[in-house]
Amino acid sequence: MRIIKINKYTVGEVVKILNNGGLVIYPTETVYGAAVDPTNGIAVKKLVEYKNRPFGKPFSIAVTDIKMAGKYVYLNKTAKNLYGEFLPGPLTIISKGKHIVSPGVESEEGTLGIRIPDYQLVIDIVKAFRKPITSTSANASYKKRPYKISDILDNISEKQKGLIDLIIDIGELPKNDPSTVIDTTLDDIVTLRQGKVKFSNKNEVLSRGEENTKNLAKEIWQKYESHLGKRAIIFALQGEMGTGKTQFTKGLARAMGIEELVTSPTFNLVNHYSEGASSAYSLDHIDAWRMVNSDELKNLDFESFVKNKHVVAIEWAERVADVVREFDDEAIIIWIKIAPGKTENERLISWGNI
Repeated sequence: MRIIKINKYTVGEVVKILNNGGLVIYPTETVYGAAVDPTNGIAVKKLVEYKNRPFGKPFSIAVTDIKMAGKYVYLNKTAKNLYGEFLPGPLTIISKGKHIVSPGVESEEGTLGIRIPDYQLVIDIVKAFRKPITSTSANASYKKRPYKISDILDNISEKQKGLIDLIIDIGELPKNDPSTVIDTTLDDIVTLRQGKVKFSNKNEVLSRGEENTKNLAKEIWQKYESHLGKRAIIFALQGEMGTGKTQFTKGLARAMGIEELVTSPTFNLVNHYSEGASSAYSLDHIDAWRMVNSDELKNLDFESFVKNKHVVAIEWAERVADVVREFDDEAIIIWIKIAPGKTENERLISWGNI
């Protein structure tokens, strides 16, 4: 492992390492990234080992422009519009892949995330390499976002360090949000991770009773159900006492085919539901009301829920928001806010990846 500053030889050195199947840590406009040749199967496996995550979890790739992107994915009208309006910039656009990259880069469904970074060093590397590079954050899975090199090296093993061939260190990066991740493969775009680019995907409806709240939970579930088993799906519920957070969870469970009686986990902190002849899913229901601090959420083995791609509903999520947001790279997080309406039974419910 070598650590260098940027100089006139940097791009050529990076290209040489990538051509030899190596792994390079490099700066971007968001966080430090980890680059390998996504068309080299051995290099991809090296990146998987470095990231310490299961093989088959997809990686996005960085390209120079929409023409280059079109060599690797099918671009529908929605994707083309997003490219034209937001790229280059901190946005990852998921499209149907053309299966040119090595196994382990595209998702199991054959989709591929594309980035065009607004960072000249990355563009120069890709141009000189004449192929994309992987565009994944340089932290190991479930570790802090890497805004400086110590964020990386202090949180990986000696074995992982040994997998790094080169680090380009430009000091501490501004603490920008990671790229926003948008899936364009469905009829409507779906925000899988909210980052620096903000989309107006906040929705708001008026519920006139408990049954309305339950039905709304079903509608929201149906928007994200197709991502089940691919990523954890977290419903982060916010609202005053008695506004209907548990009722929302009951509707979510019903939509999932769970027949068990859903009750507030205020005293247990977490309840697990999975029973039901029509249910192929399980639901973890967490109540953060009695948690003294966010560490209590970690002590519930919340990380394993995310790793195992569970569906999770968290009441009083604002109390543990810092921990929940640590997993926005790994999970789809839908923030649900329930507020009292004008009458006793009315609730104003808003939601989005915010």
